[in-house]
Amino acid sequence: TRWLLAATGPHMYSDLKIVTGSSNPELAKAICDHLGCQLTPTLATRFSDGELRIEIGDNVRGDDVFVVQPTCPPNINRNLVQLCLMLDALKRASAGRITAVIPYYGYARQDRKVSPRAPISAKMVADFISVAGAERVVTVDLHAGQIQGYFDCPVDNLFAVPVMLEALRQLDKENLVIVSPDAGGVERARAFAKRLDAPLAIVDKRRDKPNQAQAMHVIGDVQGRLAVVVDDMIDTAGTLCTGAEVLLKNGATKIVACATHAVLSGPAIERINATEALSQVFVTDTIPLGEKLESCSKLTVVSVAALLGKTIHNIHTGSSVSVLFV
Repeated sequence: TRWLLAATGPHMYSDLKIVTGSSNPELAKAICDHLGCQLTPTLATRFSDGELRIEIGDNVRGDDVFVVQPTCPPNINRNLVQLCLMLDALKRASAGRITAVIPYYGYARQDRKVSPRAPISAKMVADFISVAGAERVVTVDLHAGQIQGYFDCPVDNLFAVPVMLEALRQLDKENLVIVSPDAGGVERARAFAKRLDAPLAIVDKRRDKPNQAQAMHVIGDVQGRLAVVVDDMIDTAGTLCTGAEVLLKNGATKIVACATHAVLSGPAIERINATEALSQVFVTDTIPLGEKLESCSKLTVVSVAALLGKTIHNIHTGSSVSVLFV
């Protein structure tokens, strides 16, 4: 036994396996295409009483298994429970290592107590995932970076900046200004501005009620420039559309937006279609858009499949993941 451990090392696993549920199978298939492998067959249905039924359709004993399952809308709770059931199934099937690949981490905005007797939901979800069997977590653009500390296992919080930059470099870089929609997103916007060698501006925003935002004025010069509003997600699009109107009033010639997570809940699509200030919105496929993509011509989807595929490959082979944080 000692000789075998010395020869193979303590962290050697058999095959690489990709498992997915029903939240975003298209993204999982695209990741497999980049890795040159096939999805491990998985049964993910419901019983007649509504309970979820999960069954892994292949042997995973000793394998390095990655579960691709964003806990995204419109069925956040179902997707979360489905993820936990898949993790538990793999743990009980003696998988060598189990990594939860969660491109969109649901409940991330509830990362602290904002009122008395309120839960810290992001922490509770992290506990669910850990107890279910995740030994490592991969996610993309966490709304709050400190959520990484809610896990006792390694967390790779990838940035979609390289993916978005490929799309933004097709724009007029000579007349570009990167805009943060609020003070909290300045660090993210600065990363874009640095790589595009563009100036930075900030929209001063005051939020009176949840999902309702009022933008007041712009800090920085956007006069006569192409403004690119950078955010981690678009939910109801209130912040985005109001900010675009303010930028237009302050002299911006054109406003483009880019966000990693296209939540697009409630009146988001109607608002984006209705505003003339916003000409194009770049989003990724961490959340499947379905019919929303067809109903809004301003949306352009760029894929994070290659980024996640490289990350999975590097984790499986023991290579550095930090090289992807560029």
